[in-house]
Amino acid sequence: MIFIKTDTEIANMRQAGKVVGEALNHIKQFVDVGVATLELDKIMQDFVLTRGCIPSFVGYQGYKYTTCMSVNSAVVHGIPNNYKLQLGDIVGIDIAVSFNGCHADAARTYGVVKISGLNQKLISTTEECFFEGIKFAKPEYRVGDIGHAIQRLAESKGYGVVRDLTGHGIGKSLHEAPSVPNYGKSGSGASLKKGMAIAVEPMINQGTERVTIDKLDNWTCRTLDGSNSAHYENTILITDSEPEIITLV
Repeated sequence: MIFIKTDTEIANMRQAGKVVGEALNHIKQFVDVGVATLELDKIMQDFVLTRGCIPSFVGYQGYKYTTCMSVNSAVVHGIPNNYKLQLGDIVGIDIAVSFNGCHADAARTYGVVKISGLNQKLISTTEECFFEGIKFAKPEYRVGDIGHAIQRLAESKGYGVVRDLTGHGIGKSLHEAPSVPNYGKSGSGASLKKGMAIAVEPMINQGTERVTIDKLDNWTCRTLDGSNSAHYENTILITDSEPEIITLV
């Protein structure tokens, strides 16, 4: 079921989104050579808690951390650990928080100090795909229009668009209907209506779209061919005109 948000729920989601956006801006200064992803997770946890929000990922399907930290070939769902970032790595940081029981979710991919031109292009294109997609996040369109726009742009630049994972509705639950794929046919999928909230999150690979789950932790999603991947996500509200991005501050 797709839920239309009340004014109170929207206000709470905006506050959650503000904290998510601020947390992602805050963590950039700590993404450096020799810093463990577990250290970054602790910084994010402390930031969120001091601002009166609750980390949404903690306890979700048994997960223990505030963030997902996905390095290089990890697409999403990377578990924070003792791996120390190296020069030239890229790291996707995904975080969701709740405020008064309402969630917001976003992700960014950061380069560690100096990265290759290929990796910078991947990160930039993934962000560009998000903004191309949300041109269609309006009541007269469907979720398939968003996915089609993302896929068209990414594939025109030679990238693979992950099929096995999608964006999603969000609100009083972290994951709600509808599914928001990053690929597909225009005019397909759920209709967008004022008051809906969705997380749009392109996951773009330098190689093919195919992914696999890491056998070591049964959680991390990686590119099957070992190529690097980038992730860019925001929570948006569907209005009667332009979409409102609540996690971009």
